[in-house]
Amino acid sequence: MTIPIKNKDGIARMREACAIAAAVLESLKPLVRPGITTQDLEEAGRDAIARHGARSACYGYQHGSRRYPAHTCISVNDEVVHGIPSFRRILRDGDIVSLDIVVWHNGYVGDNACTMPVGPVAPEIAKLLRVTREALDLGIRQAQIGNRIGDISSTIQIYVESAGFSVVRDMVGHGVGLAMHEPPEIPNFGRKGTGDKIRPGMTLAIEPMVNLGGHKTKVLADGWTVVSTDGSPSAHFEHTVLTTDRGPEILTLPRPGPAQVSA
Repeated sequence: MTIPIKNKDGIARMREACAIAAAVLESLKPLVRPGITTQDLEEAGRDAIARHGARSACYGYQHGSRRYPAHTCISVNDEVVHGIPSFRRILRDGDIVSLDIVVWHNGYVGDNACTMPVGPVAPEIAKLLRVTREALDLGIRQAQIGNRIGDISSTIQIYVESAGFSVVRDMVGHGVGLAMHEPPEIPNFGRKGTGDKIRPGMTLAIEPMVNLGGHKTKVLADGWTVVSTDGSPSAHFEHTVLTTDRGPEILTLPRPGPAQVSA
């Protein structure tokens, strides 16, 4: 499939959508603490998205016969992605929680995620979070004009596995823009020099998903929540990146103060 290339107007709208996604994610981070429920985080995220004049790209997203029932994806501990918020899921000291925010604004999608500790966490969990975030940074650096998607993938895999962790293989990063999922797929594993060539104007959601144990995953009975098969904790970090002749531009970096966007 052809990889969409954004024109000047599309890039401007992507910047707005991504600024909102980043602002919503930043607004949730201070709320993460022992005793709060994942539904509390969902409602805060829902309200923040609405305040910015946007809407959730997750809510009602259809996969097969199922529609995703929440405005945010909140995944705890062994939940890799797509955790459904619930008042029954109470965060406790030592947990980790992944916050995944995807918004529509003015026809375009902004997508970002991070994993946070809930109170003090074990040293190996802290290392998992650090390595996953560093793998994202290293992968983004490979989003250079003339490189290939496999350069991103292999860089992430080599770094994660050198630290003793596993990259999830059942879920991948992706292009993003007019739709939440556009070509190309961006695996977190692969071979350098393979895949589509990177050109100016691509907008890519790069998102390492890393397990403390093995790489295998399964989907729970709710049809959405992806968990590590061995029950090991999992971390997830994501940015939306624009490819330019000056190098990759991270569109979902938090901005100081409220996001400046048009209604």
